[in-house]
Amino acid sequence: MSAMDRVVIELDQGWGFMEKGITKLKKILEGLDEPQFNPEDYMMLYTTIYNMCTQKPPHDYSQNLYEKYQESFDVYISSTVLPSIKEKHDVYMLNDLVKRWKNHKLMQRWLSRFFHYLDRYFIARRSLPPLNEVALTCFRTLVYTEIKGEVRTAVITLIDQEREGEHIERSLLKDVLGVFVEMGMGNLDYYESDFEAPMLQDTASYYSRKASSWIVEDSCPEHMLKV
Repeated sequence: MSAMDRVVIELDQGWGFMEKGITKLKKILEGLDEPQFNPEDYMMLYTTIYNMCTQKPPHDYSQNLYEKYQESFDVYISSTVLPSIKEKHDVYMLNDLVKRWKNHKLMQRWLSRFFHYLDRYFIARRSLPPLNEVALTCFRTLVYTEIKGEVRTAVITLIDQEREGEHIERSLLKDVLGVFVEMGMGNLDYYESDFEAPMLQDTASYYSRKASSWIVEDSCPEHMLKV
């Protein structure tokens, strides 16, 4: 069927269908009893976006769909992701952050497939931020900036615990630091400013405190051996 022969899909109608697919994806991410997408599901969602983007004006809804792509992340993050992380503390918060970040990337991959036509044509022509960048920016703005201080404190606490000989979950530490790195989308600016610099400052403070305690607790020769 040619573009001229197609029945026009109005914005509300088409987006209503897309919302059902996005809701299904959210349920899967939340671990609810929801069947996985099958090839027919995927093709229907992809084709809906394609058709809505290739209709003749004023029914070309590319810009609207680009905005609704971001809105989908904003709503899910604000209503579900951020509250879930903020209600937890310490290691539990770090574990949830890692889980939510992995789910966010999974959601981005699926939605980018559904909205692929936007990335390939509309966004390229308009020189707009690509879909993966839009998704990451949503997480960085709505989640990362809100909790980075608490996350940094929790991570430094884990590092201090390991310095004291306690066992910590190193894989969790690695995953959380990976979040700091990935916020930079290819550079280390966020990692360096939001984690590395404060961590180095804490390291200096930690050994300064330890040295002071050694002086108080130990005789001079014993203290010199530790230093």
